[in-house]
Amino acid sequence: MVLKGKKVIALISEDFEDLELWYPVLRVREAGAEVHLVGEKADTVYHGKYGVPATSDFSFEDIKVEDYDGILVPGGWSPDKLRRFDKVLDFVRYFDKEKKPIGQICHAGWVLISAGILDGVNVTSTPGIKDDMTNAGAIWHDDAVVTDGHIISSRRPPDLPEYVPAFIEAFKK
Repeated sequence: MVLKGKKVIALISEDFEDLELWYPVLRVREAGAEVHLVGEKADTVYHGKYGVPATSDFSFEDIKVEDYDGILVPGGWSPDKLRRFDKVLDFVRYFDKEKKPIGQICHAGWVLISAGILDGVNVTSTPGIKDDMTNAGAIWHDDAVVTDGHIISSRRPPDLPEYVPAFIEAFKK
């Protein structure tokens, strides 16, 4: 229960990568944190790329980001939708400014790019957006997980066993 008393946002939108949402959410809850699924609308069912549903607890407008200790951004195709919401970008900028854990995997780097927080940051992602990451000023690595301060990044589902413990560890700093 190393995360007992912590609250974490997990962003959701249509076409999230099923494992990249649910595996971290369940593991972070298992570690004791309260995790809220936050999407454009509250109490709405969103579907992953492979059809797994997730119901949002809150809308972007419903929450006060200051009440949270970290944020998870899953991959899939949802990051391309999520980065279009100013509120989502404000969330990511807040966690960056406060040096609170930001977890991003696969295509989730698109959200951090749009938030403008990657200049000089060591990261990884799916190789498919490597150019996007480096064009945003990030220093890209082809590793299962890269931690640069409070930003924890990973490439894809097979890297989840390395990614989630690194995300959880970031709360201890």
